[in-house]
Amino acid sequence: MTDTLNITEIFCSIQGEGALTGVPSVFVRTSGCNLRCRWCDTPYSSWEPEGEPWTVDAIVAEVARHAPVRHVVLTGGEPLVAKHLGALAERLHDAGYHLTVETAGTVFQPLPVDLWSISPKLADSTPRPEDGAGAWRERHEATRYRPDVIRRMMAAGDYQLKVVVTAPEDLDEVLALVADVGATPERVLLMPQGRTVEELDARARWLAPLCIAHGWRLCDRLHVRLFGDTRGT
Repeated sequence: MTDTLNITEIFCSIQGEGALTGVPSVFVRTSGCNLRCRWCDTPYSSWEPEGEPWTVDAIVAEVARHAPVRHVVLTGGEPLVAKHLGALAERLHDAGYHLTVETAGTVFQPLPVDLWSISPKLADSTPRPEDGAGAWRERHEATRYRPDVIRRMMAAGDYQLKVVVTAPEDLDEVLALVADVGATPERVLLMPQGRTVEELDARARWLAPLCIAHGWRLCDRLHVRLFGDTRGT
């Protein structure tokens, strides 16, 4: 049987977050997620997952169509819950692409990854009763933080720990998380939660001093500045 994955979208853009900000990349967004973040900016791949079955051959061909771009980002939703992701990663790796996996760090697959982009979810991510999450509220809270999985990813290769922060009160949780998993400061990135330039700027103003004080990096969302909060960017 031909290996297939449910794919929400495949597009080429500029990497807007993390250590590779500014690098032209092809994004392969899988459908489905094991979490339900209340501020999720891709609900079409999590809360209400969309997608169509794509064969591994078709995905690789679509990625190749965007030559000379050589960076590929496997994202979601949560790509690591996707069946046959390993087969896709192997094919892309063998073709010489640089692979980043964007993950919440709650499940692990051994993959030929060049950069594990791990984004653990803080308590603020848990849906509130008024969000209509139902049983997902309890499931999210029980699953959102898996330090054992995060440490396994960190040991598997190059990594960045990209933490979405909403309020200054999140600092104690970030400090505990960083100590818990043993991340080195220069690999810790704090990213302001926000889907508009105004939100990003407001939070970055108080995040910047925190990053300076702890030796962390401030992570912007360049794609939001360039294209707004739009799909396919």
